[in-house]
Amino acid sequence: MIKISSAIADRFIRYAKIDTQSDPESKSYPSTEKQKDLGSLLVKELLELGIKDAQLDDFGYVYATLPATSTKKVPVICFCSHMDTSPDCSGKNVKPLIHKDYKGQDLVLTGEASQVIRMKEHPDLKNQLGNDIITSDGTTLLGADNKAGVAEIMAAVELLIAHPEIKHGTIRILFTPDEEIGRGVDKLDMKKLGADFGYTIDGESAGHLEDETFSADSVELTINGVSSHPGFAKGKMQNALKIAADLISSFPKDRLSPETTDKKEGFIHPLGISGSIEKVVLQFIIRDFSNDGLVQLEDFLKKHAEKILKNYPHSGFEFKVKEQYRNMKLILDKHPQVVAYAMRAIERAGMKAIQSSIRGGTDGSRLSFMGLPCPNIFAGEHAFHSRQEWVSVQDMQKAAETIVHLAQIWEEKA
Repeated sequence: MIKISSAIADRFIRYAKIDTQSDPESKSYPSTEKQKDLGSLLVKELLELGIKDAQLDDFGYVYATLPATSTKKVPVICFCSHMDTSPDCSGKNVKPLIHKDYKGQDLVLTGEASQVIRMKEHPDLKNQLGNDIITSDGTTLLGADNKAGVAEIMAAVELLIAHPEIKHGTIRILFTPDEEIGRGVDKLDMKKLGADFGYTIDGESAGHLEDETFSADSVELTINGVSSHPGFAKGKMQNALKIAADLISSFPKDRLSPETTDKKEGFIHPLGISGSIEKVVLQFIIRDFSNDGLVQLEDFLKKHAEKILKNYPHSGFEFKVKEQYRNMKLILDKHPQVVAYAMRAIERAGMKAIQSSIRGGTDGSRLSFMGLPCPNIFAGEHAFHSRQEWVSVQDMQKAAETIVHLAQIWEEKA
């Protein structure tokens, strides 16, 4: 019977205390050098475990190989998690707290009493009775997204090394920077990685496997207004700031936005605005589960801008679309065994396997289109990107056990 030690909690807390917040404004790779602090520690720990080729490259990627214990020709499998934490909430001076033997009570975070984790707002806590819950002290995020996944991969590797009788093929270990800002695989060396199939460990509730993500684009919409001296502006000025405000405020109030959509509904999300009277740049992200739906939303946004600009005949706009990632299901459906083996591994770890979609993206979204079919396995992280982020020790154990079972299943099926 495979059983991951509860010491996985100590491993996770060690990683959570390291500030690895990424920076979307930075032009460097990785976007923050401090991400390499965790990368360096992971390399040191992998070397101590006996992984001979563990290395951290200049771009902040950690690569390592767990050699096969099987004589069969088994596909090379990659397990991947990202090291950075979200820019949306501070990741500096994280102080993890362990709430042992959870009884269903509200969890008041001691560093900020206004931060209370309540079961009615976090329904998966119903499945955590008797478990040990890890949170921050409420002054920062926790970093379970995705240091829980990092800890789970490391714990699985440790167990596999300690038990060479467990048969598996060659396993590639990959830890990435900058996933939270959409650059997680920008500088990845696929030839160096050398894997056939992969799994990101970056999902939410225990037992879940995500084989479908949004398709995603960004849109930069530039409004070119007409500037004039404000004292002599009558009939001349067309203020780009006011045009932008008119455009945003006239969007539908009951649909097409993140706050009004769920399940497989797409959205248009204004993300940023900058500029002055003469010129304003609006940043949007567009999300939908189908590429056709993505195009329809972009067409809606463009036509909406055209409609608004008709009221400002001397002004104009520019509309630039940039592809971000695509729904990995388009690739995974061509390799059904990748998902099927993961579902079986979850069941072997003693859980009900649930196949689902994610209203977001992972490194696996882009990896799948780079030649590495790569669904997303649960890591147990909840309320990510917030000060109420939490994870249970038992869910982390189950995720690590799933990784071990999955390595076995690929060997058995070879």
